[in-house]
Amino acid sequence: MQYPFNEAQNAVRASWEKVGIYRCIEDASKPKYYVLDMFPYPSGSGLHVGHPLGYIASDIYARYKRQKGFNVLHPMGFDSFGLPAEQYAIQTGKHPRDTTKENKARFKEQLANLDLSYDWSREVTTSSPSYYRWTQSIFLKLFNHYYCTSLNRALPIAGLVKIFEHYGNAGIAAACDEDTPHFTAEKWQSMNEKQQADILMKYRLAYRKESMVNWCEALGTVLANDEVVQGVSERGGHPVVKKPMVQWTLRITAYAERLYSAIDALDWTDALKAMQRNWIGKSIGANLTFPIEGSDDGIEVFTTRPDTIYGVTFMVLAPEHPLVTQLTTSENSKEVEVYIDTVNRKSSIERQQDKSVDGRFTGSFAIHPLTGDKIPIYISAYVLIEYGKGAVMAVPAEDDRDHAFAKHFNLPIQEVINRKDSGGERGDKQGKMVNSASLDGLAPMEAIQRGIEIIQGEGIGDAASTWKLRDANFSRQRYWGEPFPIYYREGIACPVDEVDLPLQLPDTDDFTPKGGEGPLSRVEDWTYKGFPLETDTMPGYAGSSWYFLRFMDPTNTNSFLDKDKADYWQDVDFYVGGTEHAVGHLLYARFWHKFLFDLGLVSTEEPFKRLFNQGMIQGQTCFIYRHAEEAKTYYSADHPSVSDRCQRIRILSSLANDKGEVDIDELSLWRPEFEDAVFHSNDKGLFLGEFETEKMSKSKHNVVNPDEIVHRYGSDCFRLYSMFLGPIEEHKPWNNQGIDGVYRFMNKLWRLIEASKGIVLDASEAKASLQILHTLIEKVDRDLPKLSLNTCVSAFMIAVNDWQKLDKIPQETMKQALKLLAPFAPVYAQYGWELLNGKGYVLDQGWPEFDAALLQKDSIKLALSFNGKRRGEIEIDAKADNQTIESVALSSEVAKKWTEGKVIVKVIVVPGRMVNIVLR
Repeated sequence: MQYPFNEAQNAVRASWEKVGIYRCIEDASKPKYYVLDMFPYPSGSGLHVGHPLGYIASDIYARYKRQKGFNVLHPMGFDSFGLPAEQYAIQTGKHPRDTTKENKARFKEQLANLDLSYDWSREVTTSSPSYYRWTQSIFLKLFNHYYCTSLNRALPIAGLVKIFEHYGNAGIAAACDEDTPHFTAEKWQSMNEKQQADILMKYRLAYRKESMVNWCEALGTVLANDEVVQGVSERGGHPVVKKPMVQWTLRITAYAERLYSAIDALDWTDALKAMQRNWIGKSIGANLTFPIEGSDDGIEVFTTRPDTIYGVTFMVLAPEHPLVTQLTTSENSKEVEVYIDTVNRKSSIERQQDKSVDGRFTGSFAIHPLTGDKIPIYISAYVLIEYGKGAVMAVPAEDDRDHAFAKHFNLPIQEVINRKDSGGERGDKQGKMVNSASLDGLAPMEAIQRGIEIIQGEGIGDAASTWKLRDANFSRQRYWGEPFPIYYREGIACPVDEVDLPLQLPDTDDFTPKGGEGPLSRVEDWTYKGFPLETDTMPGYAGSSWYFLRFMDPTNTNSFLDKDKADYWQDVDFYVGGTEHAVGHLLYARFWHKFLFDLGLVSTEEPFKRLFNQGMIQGQTCFIYRHAEEAKTYYSADHPSVSDRCQRIRILSSLANDKGEVDIDELSLWRPEFEDAVFHSNDKGLFLGEFETEKMSKSKHNVVNPDEIVHRYGSDCFRLYSMFLGPIEEHKPWNNQGIDGVYRFMNKLWRLIEASKGIVLDASEAKASLQILHTLIEKVDRDLPKLSLNTCVSAFMIAVNDWQKLDKIPQETMKQALKLLAPFAPVYAQYGWELLNGKGYVLDQGWPEFDAALLQKDSIKLALSFNGKRRGEIEIDAKADNQTIESVALSSEVAKKWTEGKVIVKVIVVPGRMVNIVLR
């Protein structure tokens, strides 16, 4: 009999829903375990078979932990604010509120079909006013705090005001803007309210200022650095340029050291930790100033190689550097303007990856602060305003990019390290210093420290650390996002009163971005207490920076998280999601969490203990060929007429069978361009497509809908096959052919379960089945915690094959097997459990205990060798001592044959492996 998956799903799901089996409450008598998936944004296309990979893996782990006795929190929600939802709404002509509601319902339906153990009573949706009320509240906390660098924590801005009133800001230990002026207490007291507000804005953790931003005209908004890929928007692939705008920004750089230093202790993959380290980018060195010829100003630079200061022969500024306009002479202005316009069309990442040499001379010179030499000042795209000071003291003898630049523009190259004896390469800190005054003869590592001392002694700079990390842009000129709880009274940014939150997003049909201003600027009476409200909205990452905390206490109307619940759940024990969030969501979430920890609102400093990155399920894309000049003419992929004059185009993958044979009739009906087309088949009369493995996406026409698989094979078969495909962390193609093997396995096991019903065997009779069971327990116990879920499924298949060789299997053995299978195939396991008269729910029956004694063999086989050459084997009692083994070996027929006429010198017993008889 086959496993009746439809009958099982209907019965088991109804039972689960009736008792609320996944509802989770705090229970001090059990250890807690918090398993979380990175929640999805509800797109219009729904889920394809690749999306649930991480969801199923985390669900298996959550169920395993529950069976191990943990109180498991496993929630789900929707990241529903932001660009994806709004773009979909614009494309469909519907309101994002409506499309979000529809898409959420579709996602929930699909997720329910996979039997994931989510506690839906804890569902959160970032676009719900009851949720974003607390996002707004956390933003106001950021706005009302500054970062004290001596205590290394956030403190109320009100305390800073008191310090200013008594002492001014001389020597104050606080993170602030670089252009913050120095002032006395008297000066502070003489300032008007607007002037004081402007000063405080330079210290706030959420602040507003003009800065260069990534502007996307097509999307009508500013994008964060991690939302730009190779000069275009990650969402939609639209051009992005640099542009100065007044924006809300989060002072994440205040937490740079804490974010950086805590990375080592995280239980994340080395690759992901390296990505965060590189993004934060800590460098230790010195700040120093190069005077500008004919000016009182100077160019401040940061260098990690102060030992090479005597090798500086030119300077290079980022095109966005504030001194570029002042430094550019009239003769050079046109070339510089055109160059800057070109550079502004590239992202920082694209500029870093571009190895070509280009730049422009400003026409001005700097003065070397130690030698007094005149050195030319250039601008170039390879220098980033986001890193260091946005200016480079170029040492072409010790830096590859500086060297290429010097060669290109015929600039001098001054050797400062002699590598004749070390045999090193440019920039490797080997050799001895030369042409460097008092540094001559020192090793570069010694010269670095001595160089800092010289810089300090000459009064031109000081030791310093710098970071690649830049403050996070937090403004979007879009509609579908959290409104800022900020209004403007006579130009002063003021917080909306906490009691008036949430500040709800106004209902408008005019939500298309226009002219660089947010749609809220066109909403009538968008005011608070008669004053205008902020018209930008928060970015998509606002709600996702703390959602994991709200799941701990989702219905609380008095605070975003009750302290007792925060202390119980603490942090996420196991977090599953893609590496694409390494330098976006994961970094912002860590920052917000550390800030809330400073305020005593959460009980841990890091939000995610263990992080697991699932790989990608890829699709099989089908290509055919179209004649470049005759749009209605198509060729089989193997047709002799296929040439450079043909275009390779994608078609719906399901239109071709596993052999690549395309159904021409169905293709003709698929899209208008194929109607009345001419299709040239190969010489066998077949029209073939070419398959290629690509990312699964709707645009590539290679999406496989999980609903179809579940409808045909059942949810448990889909779950098992998704895990069986290969290691979770690897990319792998989806192939429907392999699922039949998993389906056959399920039916084999089902027949064993049915056959075992009511069977009771004594210990000796049950031994063989128990040995198979405990071999399985040992394997799953070892591999499941490591997320080696494909090997677990393989182990189940091996066990079933072994059980099939036995005459009888006791019911209790199958019940224990179902406990093991329950995390992987929950409906199947529960239905089988009930068939075998199991009480309650298998999910609550605990986890089978491994008994190593059952796997101990009564006898073992040992290789029998003579003078080191294997000649046969002997079977011996597993507990036999060496003397017994030697006796059995010598009396064996093999030994009689090979020792005849020879002298036995000695017998060597290698326990558990072999016996070697030495002869002469």
